[in-house]
Amino acid sequence: MEATKGETMSYEMTDTSRPLDPSVRVRDGLREYLGENGFSAAEYTASTVRLKILGRYMDFPNTKDRQWAIPLHDLHHIATGYGTDWVGEGEIGAWELGAGCKTLVVYWLNAMAASIGLCLAPRRVLAGWRAGRAGRALYRTELPYERVLDMTIGELRAHLGVPPTGLAGPRKLHTDAEAARAQGASLVPRAT
Repeated sequence: MEATKGETMSYEMTDTSRPLDPSVRVRDGLREYLGENGFSAAEYTASTVRLKILGRYMDFPNTKDRQWAIPLHDLHHIATGYGTDWVGEGEIGAWELGAGCKTLVVYWLNAMAASIGLCLAPRRVLAGWRAGRAGRALYRTELPYERVLDMTIGELRAHLGVPPTGLAGPRKLHTDAEAARAQGASLVPRAT
């Protein structure tokens, strides 16, 4: 959301150093996660996805498998607490590989993320894979998405075999979200 000329935006700071409160509804946690990262649920079903690679934005087809997987992937971020920076994506990719993927696209995306993460923080990514082996991914459950959104984060963690406080320490956001925070604002617009 951008301010028009002469208009100012007010932003609410989010604290990414704390895990999400287990008593919060997943729906509300998802809203916070999407906002702090500058993501939108509308992107889940868009025909293309814009990714930043080596500092440049590129558009890619958003395949049906990816459209199915990304909402669940984001819920895994909420449950585990892994960040959206390169290391966090490596951790969640390894966790999802360990917890169980369902389609070739999901295996491939997670293998790519885990590979990058292994180069940057091998111990953290291996710990993510081990934690995933002890849990289960939403990819392999038949729980309806709307039912998951109505759960608390604590209930989701219990369902996935994630500890009550999540798996990650302080999480980092991807570079664009971190840049917004460094400028004194998160990407979560606050109603004024």
